[in-house]
Amino acid sequence: MTDRRFFLKAVGAAGGLLLQVALPAARARDATPGAAWEANAMVRIASDGKVHLTMPYVEMGQGTYTSIPMLIAEELEVDLKDVVLEHAGADDKRYINPALGFQVTGGSTTIRAAWMPMRQAGAAARMMLVQAAAQQWQVEPSSCRAEHGTVRHVPSGRKLSYGALAAGAAKLPLPAADSIVLKPAQEFRLIGKAARRLDTPGKLNGSAQFGIDAQLPGMKVAALAITPVFGGRLAGLDEAAALKVKGVRQVVRLDDCAAVVADNYGAAQKGLALLALRWDDGAHASLSTADIVADMVRAANAGSAKVRADGNPEQAFAGAARVLEATYELPFLAHAPMEPMNCTVHVQADRCDVWTGTQVITRARAVAAKVTGLPEDKVTVHNHLLGGGFGRRLEIDTVERAVRIAQQVKHPVKVIWSREEDIQHDMYRPYFYDRVRAGVDAQGMPVAWSHHLTGSSVLGRFLPPAFNNGFDPETVDGAEAPPYALPAVRIDYTRHEPGEIPTAFWRGVGPTHNVYVVESFIDELAAAAKIDPLQYRLALLKHNPRAEQVLKLAAEKAGWQGPKNGNVGRGLSVQFAFGTYTAMVVDAQLVDGEVRVSRVVCAVDCGVVVNPDTVKAQIEGGVIFGISGALYGDITFKNGRVEQSNFHDYRVLRMNEAPAIETHIVASNEAPGGIGEPGTSGLMPALANAVHAFSGQRIRKLPIATALQPTLQEQHA
Repeated sequence: MTDRRFFLKAVGAAGGLLLQVALPAARARDATPGAAWEANAMVRIASDGKVHLTMPYVEMGQGTYTSIPMLIAEELEVDLKDVVLEHAGADDKRYINPALGFQVTGGSTTIRAAWMPMRQAGAAARMMLVQAAAQQWQVEPSSCRAEHGTVRHVPSGRKLSYGALAAGAAKLPLPAADSIVLKPAQEFRLIGKAARRLDTPGKLNGSAQFGIDAQLPGMKVAALAITPVFGGRLAGLDEAAALKVKGVRQVVRLDDCAAVVADNYGAAQKGLALLALRWDDGAHASLSTADIVADMVRAANAGSAKVRADGNPEQAFAGAARVLEATYELPFLAHAPMEPMNCTVHVQADRCDVWTGTQVITRARAVAAKVTGLPEDKVTVHNHLLGGGFGRRLEIDTVERAVRIAQQVKHPVKVIWSREEDIQHDMYRPYFYDRVRAGVDAQGMPVAWSHHLTGSSVLGRFLPPAFNNGFDPETVDGAEAPPYALPAVRIDYTRHEPGEIPTAFWRGVGPTHNVYVVESFIDELAAAAKIDPLQYRLALLKHNPRAEQVLKLAAEKAGWQGPKNGNVGRGLSVQFAFGTYTAMVVDAQLVDGEVRVSRVVCAVDCGVVVNPDTVKAQIEGGVIFGISGALYGDITFKNGRVEQSNFHDYRVLRMNEAPAIETHIVASNEAPGGIGEPGTSGLMPALANAVHAFSGQRIRKLPIATALQPTLQEQHA
């Protein structure tokens, strides 16, 4: 274990105690004594006793701004209401996410990264405050106890608040590494107990500030139109009519975009509609989804990188009693977060200020510096709460474009993407084309497994060093190591980048694609063997007790008695992704010609649970997101253009369509797993399997609604 000097320092701070916490990055775990030390979180105990936490992560609905304060408050023995949160500035060294190597919130890593360091910081601060009180009273520290923001001398009943002790504690040396003892689980007051979200009141009374809420003196608002074909250019426009609209101040031209700057967004939109924009569509003017898929098939046939080969799979296939094969296709998907994409920028001669909500604040700063030519220390990013991210706000294209527009505006300017511009100029979840086959024995159980993935490598672009030997771990996550006992396995990957179409992470990332393929095909194998899909899976999970447990629990709570109950189809999935084991049972049926999900039962083993309410909320949100994606999600191209434009044709689940969702949490002492994304990746195959159960149709190409249309038309006829 790395010496604790590498993760904690204590200094005085205006009469208080400031703890500088270094969350040890994976690349620094084997650091040697004397290596450079950089803090990346700040915990300050002020003279009023309040605990100020500079949050190195962002809040986008996942509960981070409650669960991480719970870690500090638990060990520090303060009430959760006494923790005050502050947004962190841009600094990769100071606010690094140790799981990902720079300042970023994503990948269901936040609690996993913060679990030990934040608790250790709280425990060390508690010990220092107790020591300060003991010195003041001239008693043994062992006779003192920290409780509710005070230190109490047990024999005499004397008390001192943390505020009164903070300055004295700051003068003490840090506790010895081997003396920092964390609370045992049986003594937890907060961890594992339901806690109300600290960010809820502000969201209810309107005081919470999202990026789109930025207001500055003299600020203007811009609406924009981007070339409808990726890679196209602005050929011309007529600005006279736009400039006559009341409130319109100017028209900004970029190489691939035009923006109208006005006093308010309504005026900007009216002006934009009058620009008579003309576009040069460029080389991709005739591009279609069919073209992209045909190119993917050619790429898949041309070659691949070997990800894994265990147990001589070709020999196992040759000796199999039967070989089953399937091809799966998963579409491009947009993010469509509830808060429209936006970015406010003020470019001045010697500085640039950016107001937005971003998951990658240092990258936002870097691109603003690059566009303006300013040094990074002259760029300030004022981060905000995020009205949904889902991976979209891991990207900096919106910041770059807003800065380019702001360079031509003398006032601060808030650039807002309409829903249409957002959906048609997103960075999409990649299209995937997968071939999977299995050799089975006489009883229908697998003896050989092969999975060939073809699609974009988002991580290869986002973090190039992670792409090695022809693949990256995120793209193959959920495919490289299925949870089942498979005697012989071969996994291959072909990287295919779809021209100018940008791809990005989408909630659930690699597992949304890979778990779908694995769990759908496992269901096909069970059907071919004429074995109940639950029993088939359990037979392959004897070596994997945590996966076996969640699957049994979900089935028990759902009352599983087979894949069909009257006209209701029931589908299963089990997965290990993001450090968490998840199983789902989905009930679905046909209602008025549409698939409706009536009930979802989920069992989850995510290790130690910090806030069970957050776990349940994240599973529920992931389920709803997954249903929308599986049933309706589809971004298609025709004549180089995205065919979808808003929620009328890029549909999301409506409130009256939402199912009953049950989440059952397995008690565990294992290290925490991620919870923001497993709900989405687990839901999609379970739903497709439920659809097969009531319709008899295998969904090998999403979305489900489109795949079922021929069957529904035939039944109606």
